[in-house]
This record gives sequence, structure tokens and C-alpha cells, in this order.
Amino acid sequence: MTDLAMVARVRAGDADAYRVLVERHSRTLFRLAYRMTGNEHDAEDVVQESFLRAYRQLGRFDERASFGTWLYRIAVNCSLDLVRARKRRGEITASADPEMDDPLSTAAAPDPAPDRMAMSGEVRERLSGAMNELSASERTAFVLRHFEGMRIEEVGRVLGCQPGAAKHSVFRAVQKLRRALEPLGSAR
Repeated sequence: MTDLAMVARVRAGDADAYRVLVERHSRTLFRLAYRMTGNEHDAEDVVQESFLRAYRQLGRFDERASFGTWLYRIAVNCSLDLVRARKRRGEITASADPEMDDPLSTAAAPDPAPDRMAMSGEVRERLSGAMNELSASERTAFVLRHFEGMRIEEVGRVLGCQPGAAKHSVFRAVQKLRRALEPLGSAR
């Protein structure tokens, strides 16, 4: 059954239908939340809060939209709320499991050399710090485009902006991340 059919069943009082939606979307939301928050525990909290908010707001969902995109937007908002709160408290984002779906993971090499592991750790640390310095829209746009593989049009829908603005946010994020990682490229 499609997401829209499941939403209709939930609205009609079928609680099991919402469980199906949760099972269908929880992995992608967790991946997004993990990349936005940088922490497995926080990502789990974001996913739980996202599904709770979605359930409470299901009456506002417009059937002409994609349920997945709507849910992504809620998860992005929950992630950003958590990241902003963390910044206000002065907490630093540190990944609980740096190798989970990490594009910079050293797991790709069978037995990476110590210098490669050290460099990878330094890259990961710099990238994490640089991600924390991005604005909310830049961070979200970058994660959706480069980690989640969304097209610019989809990123725009999730961000609630025109594709040109979404593309510009991705561009700014890439430029900032390049500047942050540039010293590592010249160190080789």
C-alpha cells in the first residue's frame, strides 16, 4: 500500500497503519538525523520526536504532497531544534559511532596504515567542526544533497524554498567545508 493509503487508514483510526509508516520511514529518518546531529543517541531522539510530531499533525498533511518529503521536513526541523539547543548550551557534536555510514570511514581499507587512520580522524574532526559552523539551511541542504542524494528540487521542497535558493545553500556549504578542509589537502 502507498503512503497516502496508509495515511488515510491512520486518519480512519487504524493504529497499525501508522506502525507501517514508521517501519517504512524510520531508517531513512535515522540516517538523516544522524548526519544532522552527528550522534546516534540524538538521532534516535530526533526520529522518535519526528514521528510523534507527524502523528499529532497528520490532520494538516496535504495528500497532494509526498508523505516522505513531509516527514523529512519534520525530521529536519527536529534535528535543527536539537542542534540549536546544543549550541546554546555550548555542547560540541561528537559522533558516538564515527564509522556508521560515514563517507570518511577508514573501514573501506582492509588494514589502513596508522598515518591514514590519523589523517582520517583529523579529516573527520575538521569536517564535524565545519558542519557545526554551517547555518541551519546550509547544513540541511548539504546533508540532503550530498549524503542523502536528493535532487535540488527535492531539497528545495524539504527546505520550503525555491530550487535556486536550495542550490545556493548547497553551494555555500560546499565552499565553507572546502575552506575548512583545505589545510589538510596541503598537508599531504
